Amino acid sequence: MAVAALMNGRGAGPGAGPNGRSNSIVDGTTSKRSEIYRFQSNKPLYSAAWSTKHDHRFRLAVGSIVDREAGNRVTIVQLDENSGELVEKGNFNHEFPANNIAFIPDPNNIFPDLLATSADFLRIWRISPENVVTEELLLSNGKATQYCAPLTNFDWNDAEPNLMGTSSIDTTCTIWHVETGKALIRCVSGTTGQALNTVRCVSGTVKTQLIAHDKPVHDIAFSKLTNGKDHFATVGADGSARMFDLRHLEHSTIIYEDPTKTPLMRLAWNKQEPHLLATFAQDACEVIILDIRMPCNPLSKLKNHSGPINGLAWAPHSGHHICTAGDDKQALIWDVQCMPRPVDDPILAYTAGGEVNQVHWGAVHKNWISICFNKTLEILRV
Repeated sequence: MAVAALMNGRGAGPGAGPNGRSNSIVDGTTSKRSEIYRFQSNKPLYSAAWSTKHDHRFRLAVGSIVDREAGNRVTIVQLDENSGELVEKGNFNHEFPANNIAFIPDPNNIFPDLLATSADFLRIWRISPENVVTEELLLSNGKATQYCAPLTNFDWNDAEPNLMGTSSIDTTCTIWHVETGKALIRCVSGTTGQALNTVRCVSGTVKTQLIAHDKPVHDIAFSKLTNGKDHFATVGADGSARMFDLRHLEHSTIIYEDPTKTPLMRLAWNKQEPHLLATFAQDACEVIILDIRMPCNPLSKLKNHSGPINGLAWAPHSGHHICTAGDDKQALIWDVQCMPRPVDDPILAYTAGGEVNQVHWGAVHKNWISICFNKTLEILRV
């Protein structure tokens, strides 16, 4: 099945080849926009992120995954609608492969153009209007800033961009308070009445650090429960998913434990139904969907992958749709509104040109997802 329009009811386009590599899928409308755009790198790609700013249309960041000696980098790409390709706008070196990348949550464009990456440290970068990238901040979860346990992932709080959370192989999670350096506008007296931007430096301090699991923590994600600032969940190598409240960190709630204690690798909160959470175990071919109001009892299992799952992403604008991707080269979109009844099959499937490492659903461009495989970043209209 080709990538097709999902939320507005259009059917599957007939123009995709056997590997979904066509750049001219037709959906029966008068729109001339392609269904697929891609960026081709000279290095294998792993992590990616959508920009959340409305004034930067179809802009993403993508990171390579090669040996340290070969030189990793993160590339800023943006759609050139004339050529129909994602083109490089800027890049910067990144010593180790970035296991996660995220732009600052900023749909109202009130913060500087910031980008975060995680690997050995959590780093925050500033992107200039000319797409020159400079490192603004390095945050270490260890006492010695030169050495720390590697990070496995991080999350940037949507409701409060001054909050970030990191997970680490040393069993800890760290919640950071980051001063994002919002631009201050001041009027200069004189005949011109000129307005200047005074930009504060980006800085960060540890808000709290806690031992979250008995073994390495693989992922962390903030929940939109209540005000969206207090709750977060983690998954780890001990096979458990746990939920925390920043106001009461003396205890946590185990919301799921894998029956065989297999490590859980990633988690994602539903953007519209904040009591729903999805996760998957190491080398598993199924995704577990949980309702935290009924902890430890899976609400549903999505089972159509034929290889280990690597990534998952809920739709930002629908509480019923989730995309999963994995080693079977498949990106599958599911409609889960029938839960708790079984969800037997995905409603859309896309076959990529290689094993899919990550999948992300655009917060601004809500009908588009991004996937990384081999040396390719693709964005797909769904």
